Amino acid sequence: MRATWKGAISFGLVTIPVQLFTATEEHDIPLRQVHEKDASRVRLRRVCEAEDVEIPYQEITKGYEAPDGSMIMLSDEDLADLPLPSKKLIDVLAFVDAGSIDPLMFSKAYYVGTSDKAAAKPYALLREALTESGQIAVTKIAIRSRESLAVLRVHEDTLVLQTCLWPDEVRPAAGITPEGDVTIRPQELQMAKSLMEMLSQDFDMSALHDDYQEALQQVIEARLQGIEPPHEEAAAPAGGKVIDLMAALENSVRAARESRGEPGSGAEAAQVHELPVRTGAGKTPAKRAARAASKTAAKSETPARKATGSAAARSAAAPKDTGGKKTTAKGTTAKKTASKTASKTTKKAASKTATAKKTPQKRASA
Repeated sequence: MRATWKGAISFGLVTIPVQLFTATEEHDIPLRQVHEKDASRVRLRRVCEAEDVEIPYQEITKGYEAPDGSMIMLSDEDLADLPLPSKKLIDVLAFVDAGSIDPLMFSKAYYVGTSDKAAAKPYALLREALTESGQIAVTKIAIRSRESLAVLRVHEDTLVLQTCLWPDEVRPAAGITPEGDVTIRPQELQMAKSLMEMLSQDFDMSALHDDYQEALQQVIEARLQGIEPPHEEAAAPAGGKVIDLMAALENSVRAARESRGEPGSGAEAAQVHELPVRTGAGKTPAKRAARAASKTAAKSETPARKATGSAAARSAAAPKDTGGKKTTAKGTTAKKTASKTASKTTKKAASKTATAKKTPQKRASA
C-alpha cells in the first residue's frame, strides 16, 4: 500500500513521525460514454476558447476570476508554497468525547502508520490514551494544497485520521422536519423498539454487499453471451399513507420473526398494545336489559323462598294434637298464608321483570 502523505502528529511537545494510507476504496464497474448509433467512444477534449483548438494537459494551470472579470494565474508552485503550518503536520487542537462530533461532518478516512521505528512508542501511547479515555483528537491537516479539519481516532488498534467538513459547510436542517405537534402513543413507541430489537439480532455488517454491482455484472455477462439479461419484476407501489401505524408495526415485527424462522403469530405484539376493555362495553341495550331483568327476578324470588321456608318450619315445629282437628286447621291456615304471600311476591317480581325488559327495548328501538 502506497503512502499518500508524510508528516508528523504533534500534541504538546510530543511529535510522532507518521504517514497516511487511504483507508477506503469504492468498487465500481467502469462504464464508458459511447455513441448509441455506432458504439464509438465519446471523449471530452480540452479546448481553448480563444484559439478553438485542443490543448495538452501540461499547458493547463489554475486561475481565479476576479470580480472585474480578469483572470489571476496560480501555478502549482504557488499552491505548494502556501504558508500553512499544517502542511506537513497533523496539529492536535483538543481532545473531545467521541460522540461530540456529528458523523455528518466525517469525510475521507486514512490509516495512520509510523514512518520509522522510533515512533512506535509515542504512537502506542497516543493510541492507548485515546482508547482508555474514550476521546478523539481534533486536528488540522493540509492535504493536496487544501487545509481540512480532521479527527484522530482508534480503529482496531490502528490510528485513523478522518477528514471532516468545516462547521460552516454543513447546511442547517431548518424546515426539513414535519411541522406541527405529532402525538406518539406509548404502545407505538414500545412496538417500534420491539421492531428495532428484532432487526438488530445477529446483525453482521461485514456480511453486507453491493447488490447493484452484482446485478450489473449479470447484465454484462448476459450481453457478452448474447442472451437476454435477467429482469426483476416491478414491485407493486406502496400506499401513500399509513392508515394504521400499529398494524404496520405489528406486520413488520411478524415479518422479521418469520424471516428468522421464528413464529410470526404476533401474539406478543397484540399484548403490547392491547388496551383495557370496560365491562359492558360493546353490549347492546337489549342484552343489558335482559341481564338487569334476570338480576331483578333473582332478587324478587328470595322473599318468596324465605316466606315459604318459614311457614314450613312453623308447621313442622307445631305439636301434634290427639284429636288432630285444631292442629290440622292451624297448619292449613299457615300453608294458605305462606302460599298467598309467595304468590303475591312472585307476581310483583314478574311484573317488575316485564317492566325492566320493556323499558330498555323501547329505548333501544327509539
